[in-house]
Amino acid sequence: MGYTGLIGETISMRGHKGYAIEAYQARPLGAASIPGVVVIHHMPGWDPWTFEVARKLAQNGYAAVAPHLFSRFGPGAWDDLAAAARSAGGVSDEQVVGDVGAAAQLLRDQPWSNGKVGVIGFCSGGRQTYMVACKLDFDAAVDCWGGRVIAKPEELTEKQPVAVIDMTPDMRCPLLGIFGNDDASPDPDQVNRTEEVLKAQGKEYEFHRYDGAGHGFFATDRPNYRPEQAVDAWKKVFAFFERTLQTAGERELARA
Repeated sequence: MGYTGLIGETISMRGHKGYAIEAYQARPLGAASIPGVVVIHHMPGWDPWTFEVARKLAQNGYAAVAPHLFSRFGPGAWDDLAAAARSAGGVSDEQVVGDVGAAAQLLRDQPWSNGKVGVIGFCSGGRQTYMVACKLDFDAAVDCWGGRVIAKPEELTEKQPVAVIDMTPDMRCPLLGIFGNDDASPDPDQVNRTEEVLKAQGKEYEFHRYDGAGHGFFATDRPNYRPEQAVDAWKKVFAFFERTLQTAGERELARA
């Protein structure tokens, strides 16, 4: 199943306000018409597992770009830049929207693009995925355990001034949510409250929750990895992207 010939590489791209940032891109070789997916990395940083996610998407028939949201804290090793970003209170929502929007446009501009682009994000990137689904024109969005979608007033900052849940009326694309029931951020109650808002606003969404799984249960290099739950959840992700991003011909090719 899928593609065995892939290309993966680090590139430079223009992000928010034209600033040059690093990004990792991966795509299947030999495909003439494929959808794109922007990968938003987690708070631990633009790490090797983020590249693994991009390659997994490429193997399944997608072109992926993962912008390095902490590039401006460098140069330096990815984990040092992540530590610097955390010390600075993260990156601004405005900058994230600019960087992610630029990555989406980069994918759309490629000669092999089918014109459709989705987004997937993990941890802080899940929150950012929910946000960009409300602010940018994506065709599909996957929020993997995004914390602080629901934020208390005292949790808002100059860089993150608006609770993402309050952006829900502006959501522009279908949303898939993947959550672990043992997670503390978001905890099951927060996931329930988020679902209530989506339902009240009439948004197209589906949530999947997993017992025995906590935060970051996809990450193969971390103690929280849960293979049984992760395998099932990835199937949900690819079924969702297949439905929202691929044409019938592309679906047949990816299954070959």
